[in-house]
Amino acid sequence: MIRFLSILIITLLATLPARAAVEIQEVTSPGGLKAWLVEERSIPFTALEIRFKGGASLDRPGKRGAMHLMVGLLEEGAGDLNSTQFAAAAEELAVQFGFNVSDDSVSVSAEFLTENRDEAIALLKLALTEPTFDEVALERVRGQVLSIIASDAKDPNKLARLNFDSAAFGTHPYASPIEGTSETVADLTADDVRQAMADAMSRDRIVIGAVGDISAEELGVLLDELLGELPAAGAEMPDRVDYDMAGGVTVIPFETPQSVAVFGHQGITRDDPDFFAAYILNEILGGGGFGSRLMDEVREKRGLTYGVGSYLLPYEHAELYLGQVASSNDRIGQAIEVITDEWRQLAENGVTKEELDRAKTYLTGAYPLRFDGNGPIANILAGMQFQDLPISYIASRNDNVNAVTIEDIKRVAARILRPDDLHFVVVGQPEGLETTN
Repeated sequence: MIRFLSILIITLLATLPARAAVEIQEVTSPGGLKAWLVEERSIPFTALEIRFKGGASLDRPGKRGAMHLMVGLLEEGAGDLNSTQFAAAAEELAVQFGFNVSDDSVSVSAEFLTENRDEAIALLKLALTEPTFDEVALERVRGQVLSIIASDAKDPNKLARLNFDSAAFGTHPYASPIEGTSETVADLTADDVRQAMADAMSRDRIVIGAVGDISAEELGVLLDELLGELPAAGAEMPDRVDYDMAGGVTVIPFETPQSVAVFGHQGITRDDPDFFAAYILNEILGGGGFGSRLMDEVREKRGLTYGVGSYLLPYEHAELYLGQVASSNDRIGQAIEVITDEWRQLAENGVTKEELDRAKTYLTGAYPLRFDGNGPIANILAGMQFQDLPISYIASRNDNVNAVTIEDIKRVAARILRPDDLHFVVVGQPEGLETTN
């Protein structure tokens, strides 16, 4: 049945045009839960995206990885259903559930046919209100997590990011991976997992997006039935954390013919008035793939890497401007020099009109392609609310991109690009590079 649902969705969506002009309704359930809805009656199918603010940053001291383990257990038995029975029930209903955690959110997604809506929501409610967290499932999922942690310890890309975050954020949860460490995960109990769920999944921190064959009235009733029994309030949100790393280089010895470097400095908040200019700026600098300056200077002109890029990362409680590059041990030092020089050139001189026009054309043209089905649109609706964007954002987004001027880019480049603050965490055996601080 799950395979049938997937084929049905793909077949039906293939006939729909990509959409950016969507009509969003703001829905308030009888019980006071708020959601954004795009009603789409052409397909007998609904996608639901629920996010709880907080995420893995709510892990309690000494319990790092509890949120991640909890999310991994939500489909491993609920009520009087064990893991196998729960999976069989979902298969029979042709329903798809997804449970995920990030640094700042726990997300729950569901896709179900209209004819099975009530039964699908009842099954999902069971997972959210009566998860068993039994020892057999706990040990199986714990083993999977420990395997991931062991694998990450041998991955230079993961090591570079881990060491960057650790130096940048100190004792804050952002400083460590959401999976936890082998020590913390080994010590987690079923009670720890239950506490994590109570801390994170409560009604005071929910945002909801829904798209499909459902009315506002039907959605309100559904949400109260599904979420009305969750705790009213969860744990307090963590404090903001100051970025705490000076410019320089940190070398992590690792036996490999190629070094990996994660680099960056302080970023910009998502609600900053200059965010759109910063977003376009980064597209030109390192976010635009083969069209970016970093790719042109580091790869195309000098052949120092197969890939290099940069991106803005606005967390809920901190902001980063990050990038990553990999190069042979004898050339990573040169790659770092070129990246730093290009960072400085852009900070001092801004961009050309041709670069700005090309970036705007790409960003405005690619945006409608994100709206390619009920699930992606529901995800966008939840993401907009999570970031406190207005309901009009979809309609105005491309106008905001097009409104950015070359003078805006020059001003914002001078403000947010800090070449002297760039810190490179290099994992490998780089020739001619040593830790500077």
